[in-house]
Amino acid sequence: MTATPTTPPPEGCIDTQVLDHVLLIGINRPAKRNGWTPPMFRQLAEAYTRLDDDPSLRVGVLHAFGDHFTAGLDLPAVAEYMKRGEKAVPPGLVEPHDLGLPDYRRRTKPMVVAVKGICFTVGIELMLGADIVVAADNCRFSQMEVQRGIMATGGATLRMAERAGLGNAMLHLLTADEFGSAEALRLHFVQKVVPAGHELDDALRIAQRIAAQAPLAVVATRLNVLKAIEQGPLAAVADFIPVQQQLANSEDAAEGVRSFVERRPARFSGR
Repeated sequence: MTATPTTPPPEGCIDTQVLDHVLLIGINRPAKRNGWTPPMFRQLAEAYTRLDDDPSLRVGVLHAFGDHFTAGLDLPAVAEYMKRGEKAVPPGLVEPHDLGLPDYRRRTKPMVVAVKGICFTVGIELMLGADIVVAADNCRFSQMEVQRGIMATGGATLRMAERAGLGNAMLHLLTADEFGSAEALRLHFVQKVVPAGHELDDALRIAQRIAAQAPLAVVATRLNVLKAIEQGPLAAVADFIPVQQQLANSEDAAEGVRSFVERRPARFSGR
């Protein structure tokens, strides 16, 4: 598919488009290789918050306009925030890196990401903070903060080691080297590699498949996986019975039984 962008201001913007139950979230500053500015971070958080708050939306798809996902931070635009120890995202919104920071909400609904071309620094961290990543075969990845005298603080120091092991994480974090889609797949940073130009279509197909499932069960399953990773298996197991009981008493669970008996696709309402 081809998402239709607006004409962005010089500082860039985030465009959104609704396709049935899917919210497309487009990074729109192609003239600057989608370099991130404070307004873009704020608008991205607003889009993630919209996804969580709108009951008609079930899955998000993060993508980018132009040839590249992002060249990373627009350092002159964000340097003062770093020096002051401030975030460009206002408190109370869903924080797109999903780090569980105080005063910020965590996303509950699934996020699929389509990456292409250059995907540096914050781009890697946004995709690692999502749930499923489809990469074009022309991607160029680099976590290059150490080249600029700063540290990756959007989750790379956590999630690279979690996905790929300590040595692989240190290799790419400490050398700031550039690697391609095949290496990203090997390291489990991305889940699929497709020919360039097909990444958004594949990401949307995955999102639509997720959106066809029971929304409450999807959210509960996602959160249980994250709890197991962040708090350990015992914390996740403790939720099995109470969460399953809540789901089993939902309208969607009843519809799931009816559709099974009637041998038809289920029509879930999210209730």
